[in-house]
Amino acid sequence: MKLHELAGKPAPRSILENIPRLIASYYTHTPDVSQAAHRVSFGTSGHRGSSLKTSFNEAHILAVCQAICAYRKAEKIRGPLFLGMDTHALSEPAFASAIEVFAANKIHVLIQQGLRYTPTPVISHAILTYNSKIGGAEGVLTAW
Repeated sequence: MKLHELAGKPAPRSILENIPRLIASYYTHTPDVSQAAHRVSFGTSGHRGSSLKTSFNEAHILAVCQAICAYRKAEKIRGPLFLGMDTHALSEPAFASAIEVFAANKIHVLIQQGLRYTPTPVISHAILTYNSKIGGAEGVLTAW
């Protein structure tokens, strides 16, 4: 594999993401469900998309989290929900949106102390540890 021409160099401004615009778009772009590109899309590690393309926004996170709440209620899952966030620019806004939905639904949420970033394997390990101590599957994995 050929070494990329920018390897080891600072990224040029022209290819850097405009983070304030990305975050503003998270809150202001409204998805149109008739457009496939605006619908919630899951990849191997969760919801994928860009707020600039209206494929990852607050409406998506609110809907997904409310669906998780409905599922937990229907399945009588009463254990805590483990929630983490990563270093992606939209992780913190999505985290805040998720917390609002879970709080409104009176779901006990466990998060990383100090609001630090949490790799998904750490969340998975916390759930497995919790479940092994209570002898059942009460936790639900959610990570943004």
